[in-house]
Amino acid sequence: MRTLSIAAVALLALGACSRKGDLDETGGIIAVRSACPVAAIPAHTGDVTLFNPAGSTDAAAIDVVASMTNLRSTCSETADQFYTEATFDVQASRRDASQAREVDLPYYSVVVRGGNAVIAKRVGTVRLSFAAGQTRAQASAKAASYVDRAQAALPADVQRKITQKRKSGEEDAAIDPFTLPEVKAALQRTSFELLVGFNLSPEQFKYNATR
Repeated sequence: MRTLSIAAVALLALGACSRKGDLDETGGIIAVRSACPVAAIPAHTGDVTLFNPAGSTDAAAIDVVASMTNLRSTCSETADQFYTEATFDVQASRRDASQAREVDLPYYSVVVRGGNAVIAKRVGTVRLSFAAGQTRAQASAKAASYVDRAQAALPADVQRKITQKRKSGEEDAAIDPFTLPEVKAALQRTSFELLVGFNLSPEQFKYNATR
């Protein structure tokens, strides 16, 4: 499957060797946010049910049932890019185990920005191979995204508002910079997710959502 190529935003890590939750020298708490998209499986898309005959949704007509599991993601970076790779397993069962059989299931991966804007989408296929006499099968697949570091920087003024030191007693000491509208908007623009799920038909999605 080809990888997704997008421009995303790298949020600064406060302190090269600091860890999340550490106290800095001013008594503040260090927060580290990754520029890599968070990998997740959206609701109602992590399972798929095939029926025989097609079009039926009766329990007696269930042919193959498959589920995504063990979703994991890793992130690496170069001078120009962040690279995120998500891997997952597909576990499936079938009703008729009399013969060997292969089942191809389409899945999608999308990069979503700010919670609702789809930046890129790819569709791949995972193949399940059932041996004769076996009712279960498992396969693995992956999805990936590139993040362009050149377009991955918060505006300098937003960075200053987040990282500027505040002293007790000063007017802005009691203001959480993350509650400022301009900061919240910038953070939303820099929030990315790598979503993976089965590429369901409208009927399959409805079945998942209403069963």
